[in-house]
Amino acid sequence: MPLEWSGSSPELLLVVDRTSARPLRAQLEHGVRDAIRTGRLQVGERLPSSRELARTLGLSRGLVQECYAQLQAEGYLVTHPGSATRVAAAAALPAATARPPSPQPRLVADFRWGVPDLGAFPVQDWLRATREATRAMPTAAFDYGDPRGSAVLREVLAGYLRRVRAAAADPERTVVCNGYAQGLDLALRVLARAGVRTVAFEDPGSPATVGAAAAAAGLRAVPVPVDEHGIDVRALAATDARAVVVTPAHQWPTGVALAPQRRLALLDWARDRDAIVIEDDYDAEFRYDREPVGALQGLAPDRVIAIGTVSKSLAPALRLGWLLCPPDLAGPLAEQKHLSDRGTSTLDQLALARLIESGRFDRHLRRMRAGYASRRTALLGALAEHAPGLRVTGLAAGFHAVAHLPRGADEHHVVTAARARSVGLYGMSACRASRDAAPAQLVLGFGNVSERAITAGVAAVGDLLAVGP
Repeated sequence: MPLEWSGSSPELLLVVDRTSARPLRAQLEHGVRDAIRTGRLQVGERLPSSRELARTLGLSRGLVQECYAQLQAEGYLVTHPGSATRVAAAAALPAATARPPSPQPRLVADFRWGVPDLGAFPVQDWLRATREATRAMPTAAFDYGDPRGSAVLREVLAGYLRRVRAAAADPERTVVCNGYAQGLDLALRVLARAGVRTVAFEDPGSPATVGAAAAAAGLRAVPVPVDEHGIDVRALAATDARAVVVTPAHQWPTGVALAPQRRLALLDWARDRDAIVIEDDYDAEFRYDREPVGALQGLAPDRVIAIGTVSKSLAPALRLGWLLCPPDLAGPLAEQKHLSDRGTSTLDQLALARLIESGRFDRHLRRMRAGYASRRTALLGALAEHAPGLRVTGLAAGFHAVAHLPRGADEHHVVTAARARSVGLYGMSACRASRDAAPAQLVLGFGNVSERAITAGVAAVGDLLAVGP
């Protein structure tokens, strides 16, 4: 897609050598012609005006006009009265011999997990918050700033997390990051420098994400089983891990909440082992028929690094997250963040702060809870109608469910057969460290699927999910 310029003439890097025996006009023609042939200038792209190019290169305007006229005669350029000189359509490069990738078929429903309702992003609220933040932004805020992030956002976040998540949030010990992936990477790198050699993670859970971050930090990652009460702390204690990644409020992907006795046992393990718990608080804002579960970090702020983001509450594209740090790790984590990227976008941070403190963020969350609750109801209704008897769990919070396929079902076959019917289903095997497909289960994400699509999608694959007589 060619660049569109409004107002001033675009710039174009060309070089002429006044010591060469080759005439300047020939050099200029060759430079423009070569820029078109190599794709530096694309079809329809505007060239600098003859006056501007002449000024930039220190040439006469007449010479530049002669160059443009010659290239127009050769079919490289096109000029219309009252319009800029542009690259002609006839100058297009030959089509590549490689075939472009074929478009993916449109799905009736795509039950991809971990994706919120992208169409519900509060565009107008975000634009308003950005305008308000920009107007109030002092000149000094356009500098790199504190590696921990904007003091304004950290203060607002601390108040929000104390109020909503019962977290022991301190702005001085909060580090803003670019989403969960960077937060986990920062945490593991700092722990590795502190002497940690092994990090544990829940199984099923996120083996690929934790495994990649652990490998990048030079750590060994070991799985620890999860049951109906959450992570098995006895099994954790049998490893040599001094760090563990957990999702206590709504275990990913089983959906269970870490039982009270397990919470206490996990924190006892951390104190006894001189270990750190990394709490992934990924979708705690969305709950339906259970009491809210506070952040684990609120119980032991000296032993827990809590990572939160707006990827599920707003949109993954924002890449905004935060770490609530133990006192002795706050400095090293801020230093690691500084070394990583010099800081997260200050303007986006201030916009988020404005969105939260104005109450518009809470209003958005209330609207999204109602929407996800309706989709949850639609999913259960469709499954009851088209796959009666199918056991479904993990629906007390978030926007995904676990479907337990009938005994003897082949998870991979169900996923493949559903795709042939234009329905995206995803197996639990991808969440297991062993990648074992037994027991056969599906993780059904309904965050970015309309109620109509949910109903149509389940109807299309109901026989694949149904429990036999």
